[in-house]
Amino acid sequence: MLITGTTIVLVVVASIYAYQVLEQQRGVSEFEVAQKSILSYNDALESVAWKLQSSRSTRFTIEYGFLELTPDVYTTAINATIGSSTWQLSNTSFPGSNGRIMYSISDKYVSFGDGYSAYILGNGSNVLVGSTGSYGRAVIKQQASWVSILLDYRARAISTSVINVGGKDVNYIDIWFIKLKMLVTRSWSYIHDFDLKAKCTNIRTATYGPYPVSGNPNALISVKIGSTTDSGLVPLVTTSQSEAVFNVIVAEVQVYV
Repeated sequence: MLITGTTIVLVVVASIYAYQVLEQQRGVSEFEVAQKSILSYNDALESVAWKLQSSRSTRFTIEYGFLELTPDVYTTAINATIGSSTWQLSNTSFPGSNGRIMYSISDKYVSFGDGYSAYILGNGSNVLVGSTGSYGRAVIKQQASWVSILLDYRARAISTSVINVGGKDVNYIDIWFIKLKMLVTRSWSYIHDFDLKAKCTNIRTATYGPYPVSGNPNALISVKIGSTTDSGLVPLVTTSQSEAVFNVIVAEVQVYV
């Protein structure tokens, strides 16, 4: 009987251990799939952002973590500086605050170490200069027993053309921004199988200028998202009669399940 009892205990312990190992493997697998789903969703969202009323979706399957949609989590502000002059290219409603998409899972399944942070899409800069690079940025962070993948969006600044208007060379600079519009009014979490959708519902443009640029080879575009501010230099064509016009173009993309 002693041998039988010992055998039963060993079998139970082995079964519990095997179950825990299996659960951890499933959690790790879900995290890896979640990374791919986040990147796939970014591709879908960027493909519809500048096509009014177009929409796409990405399938998510989540059992061990959760996907959270948070509206208006980041305040945004855009400024342009040329020489000693700075102009505000935004206000509280344009582009206004922005939303965030976040997948989280307990560190009992996946762990990189507390304070870990690494980008799997883009980088930490709030502004891109030029036509290359993704609007979206996705970062893996581990804090307070959770490993999360956060997806949000930044601005792009491009010098599009220089046109002679009334004897003056006018530099036209476009600043593009994707604004996430959540259908939820507060943070909301989702699990199990669902399609996360993206639909472009509005494209708005605000024009600022013309502003004098004589003698200044660059415009400094500063973008604040949340608590951080980053800047990028956009080259200008400068003559004694040069000017600059800024077009801030905002695509409002509805994010919903």
